[in-house]
Amino acid sequence: MDAQAHPTKTTLPGIGVRYDLVTESGKHVSVVVHNDGRRFLGFHKPDDDDTCQASVPLGPSDAAALAQLLLPEQIDPVRGEIEIDLVTEHIPVSARSPYSGRTLGDTQARSRTGASIVAVLRRTGATPSPTPDFRFATGDTLVVVGTREGVDAVADLIAGG
Repeated sequence: MDAQAHPTKTTLPGIGVRYDLVTESGKHVSVVVHNDGRRFLGFHKPDDDDTCQASVPLGPSDAAALAQLLLPEQIDPVRGEIEIDLVTEHIPVSARSPYSGRTLGDTQARSRTGASIVAVLRRTGATPSPTPDFRFATGDTLVVVGTREGVDAVADLIAGG
């Protein structure tokens, strides 16, 4: 496991804040954030952090672009290299639904369709990850995640089709 870097923060009265980091290779890098929003990237001698060898001024868009470049690339567990087509849809529970007043478990939605009811929206609030004993009411909106076919099958099931 990689060691965690520990940047330091120094208040620069009348100027702003300086953030310092000594890299794994022993290099000293600073970012000075001025009170007016200007930023400078600075490089120092390892043995004298007050002696700046070079600095680079960064405009707001430069700083944002550099920050994005420095962030480790995130691994998207859903998309990765496998293309999975998932959809999310809001499905209303109407007065005509055979499941109005009944529980999530009664629907057997996941077993029957492969799609999941991941939340229920109600005028009084939201219920994330409802349990099988959660009772639906007319006017609820189900948040369903699955393949297009699975979500359509849940919509038909809830509508009574």
